[in-house]
Amino acid sequence: MSTDTASSVGERGRLRLLQLAALTSNCDRFAIAPLLVVIGLDMGVPLSAVAGVASAYFLAYGLMQPVWGMISDRIGRVRVMRLSLLGSALAGFGSAVAPNLLVLGITRTVAGGCFAALIPSTLVYVGDMWPPRVRQRPLADVLAASSFGIALATAGAGLLADLIGWRVVPAVTGFAAAVLWVALRRLPEPERAPVTGSPLRSIATVLRHRWALTVFVIVFVEGITVIGVLTYLAPAVQSMGSSAALAGLVAASFGVGALAWSRVVRMLVGRLSASALASVGGILLVAGWAAVAVAVTLPTVALAGLLVGGSWAFLHTTLQSWATEVVPAERATAVALFAALLFLGSAAGTAAAGPLAEAGAFGAVFVGALVLAVPLAVAAALARSRYGRRGVVDPAPAAE
Repeated sequence: MSTDTASSVGERGRLRLLQLAALTSNCDRFAIAPLLVVIGLDMGVPLSAVAGVASAYFLAYGLMQPVWGMISDRIGRVRVMRLSLLGSALAGFGSAVAPNLLVLGITRTVAGGCFAALIPSTLVYVGDMWPPRVRQRPLADVLAASSFGIALATAGAGLLADLIGWRVVPAVTGFAAAVLWVALRRLPEPERAPVTGSPLRSIATVLRHRWALTVFVIVFVEGITVIGVLTYLAPAVQSMGSSAALAGLVAASFGVGALAWSRVVRMLVGRLSASALASVGGILLVAGWAAVAVAVTLPTVALAGLLVGGSWAFLHTTLQSWATEVVPAERATAVALFAALLFLGSAAGTAAAGPLAEAGAFGAVFVGALVLAVPLAVAAALARSRYGRRGVVDPAPAAE
């Protein structure tokens, strides 16, 4: 890393660029939920078919995580982020002019595969550029930006769809990706040891660690239970006769909850262990899906979003931080696999719930999420506690 390049942007500036990259990625990823019904009506296709587009997006997002991780080990974190942003911009503009569901599905899948590079790259970048004793601070700030992106996407996408039309939404995220593609030229590339081994060897090294496998299994189930099911919060509201704008606002409770609860996590860091924070997150997840499983109404959907957002702040950040430390020598690959499993689970959850959503059985969708949430909460808390007792430092996630 040259001195001239490094001096082009300070630590705060680096963090702001990383936050904007994470925010844009989440805006694109979470904007689809409020648009499912609107796209279906516009193109004359059933809800389950449009949900298939969302599932394909999540699938591409998950499958490309390890690919981008291995590429970043070889060509650099910033180069990977800029390359993915260029592809994301083109895919976003293509989605905005898609003439039918097939073209939309292709462009959205490409967008998912490209945006997949951003959040894991930002996490690895933080791991490369900030020392361990202060690393949780920038991680928390990236999480806050991600959470704001979720709220902005779910609320803003529905509003834009009602006021202008759904096509403006991918155009906006495409434009934001293009702007960031230019802006990230100022971001210095971290110094790193040259990678000479096979990418498959890196994956094999990670998969030989029992605790890494434990984290991957837990996050796969979390992907099904959280992101896969969250896709149907807005359609559930629309099934009650609400507009896309109102549905988006109600579904935005998840992002609002994640952002608000993340501040609580900051206050509890140092007072509670990571395993205790994971336990709180599990409780919030169960409570959230229980609320909407009992009755699907506007208040219960909003409450579910707030509580599940709390779970994201407590539980997911614990898992995320755990993934960055479980195999330090292969951090980029471990984080990429972690993210891949999260979104493969998301794709599976979205696809599995599609037929029920098409039939209007949203209550059954949320009951299924509740059934999965209980063992997930127990397993995550017990596993993190056991990991902390084996002589490994038990750092709490996303701390200030």
